[in-house]
Amino acid sequence: MLLTSIILYLAGTIAIGFWASRKVKGSGDFLLAGRSLPIVLSTAALFATWFGSETVFGASSRFLEGGLFAVIEDPFGAALCLFLFGYFFARKLYNMNLLTLGDLFKVRYGRRIEIIASFFMVPAYFGYTAGQLVALGLISNVVMGIPVWQGVVISAIAVTLYTYVGGMWAISITDFIQSIIIVLGLIILLVVLLSKTGGLSVVLNEVPSGTFRFFPEGNAHHIIHWVCAWSVLGLGSIPSQDVFQRTMSSGSANVAERSCYYAAILYLTIAMLPLCISLCVKHLYPDEINGDTQTVLLNMVIQHTPLWVQILFFGSLLSAIMSTTSSSMLAPAALVSENIIKPLTNNRFTDKTLLLTTRLSLLVFSAIACVMACLNSNIYELVGGSSILSLVSLFVPMVAALYWKKPTPFGALLSMVSGLSTWIYLEIFPTSLPSMFYATLLSLVGMILGNYLSSYKLLRQL
Repeated sequence: MLLTSIILYLAGTIAIGFWASRKVKGSGDFLLAGRSLPIVLSTAALFATWFGSETVFGASSRFLEGGLFAVIEDPFGAALCLFLFGYFFARKLYNMNLLTLGDLFKVRYGRRIEIIASFFMVPAYFGYTAGQLVALGLISNVVMGIPVWQGVVISAIAVTLYTYVGGMWAISITDFIQSIIIVLGLIILLVVLLSKTGGLSVVLNEVPSGTFRFFPEGNAHHIIHWVCAWSVLGLGSIPSQDVFQRTMSSGSANVAERSCYYAAILYLTIAMLPLCISLCVKHLYPDEINGDTQTVLLNMVIQHTPLWVQILFFGSLLSAIMSTTSSSMLAPAALVSENIIKPLTNNRFTDKTLLLTTRLSLLVFSAIACVMACLNSNIYELVGGSSILSLVSLFVPMVAALYWKKPTPFGALLSMVSGLSTWIYLEIFPTSLPSMFYATLLSLVGMILGNYLSSYKLLRQL
């Protein structure tokens, strides 16, 4: 019965993709849903940006191991990203009428920097998408008993199929539906578990001291680590195509800005549910907190809840992760077709050809992410690593493009190269502080220095 219900969920999601394909008349519809989403759909789409594997599996696993201090990155950093994007970026970007985030670099820095920046953006999505596919593989393993890698492949095919036909329209509609279901599913599961524990107070009385520590110790070293944890998603996901495309799909600049705020509040609130559920699981079934803590919640639901709870939980979870995965597949495909292939062909593509190119790019990207998911099964690391890559290379040039009066192409280039190269070097030869801390600082220095050096005639030609 459970397996049948999951298959029906998958079939229904794919059917929505084919239904939504009727609204896709061109690349603008495929990538940004025609910039027509009302506040409810826009908020649901932004809420669903990260509410998938890293929230339910990754964050709850890290919370069991290290308490609240271990999950600053997500959900707190993710909620911060949505708020900052709404306050500083949403309205400005919406009014520029851009199709992709790479277009911002084209407008402010020129075609060369557009292509280079897009090359920097695309790799960040490999790890992020792979993390979602790992979660889908884990679900398949627990429910059907098949190897994780087979579940990854099956899930990748299903998600790619409905994204290929429906684009952002399919993502937006499924986001709205899955947001309602996942919230109901988590609340009902928490109520069922609390009824077994005797109440929330009973669970909290057994929580080890330090579990809810939120602020760092009062020395510079710990404070820097704490700020970096906030920054991974809080700043690193700001220069990302998936957040951009979900926000820019809104029907107006006001809707774009407000939906970011509503989604931030909703995300932070609902993301607390998996953390509370993990405490209940630890209280009720302490012997099961062994090995891979990412699968603890899945195994608990299978073994200790009624069938109707299993159907609701797994169905909503699958829907949530699939929606997140589809968006992370569409984002790099858009960048490749619009900001790399299109300018390299001197804009000779018709809109129909561009749409086909985007869809083919999606197929290639899906295959690469699928391979990565089969090689690395740590969801939190896959997601976090992808955001750090964006932070150290793209955050400073993006902010400069919107808030610096005359940013230069050479400044943007030097910022991207210095930040990324510093991060790679310090990942190989680490220090006591996070490599992203030094890399982001060097990216800022590169931007300032590049702008200053651009006064020289030779560099102005860039």
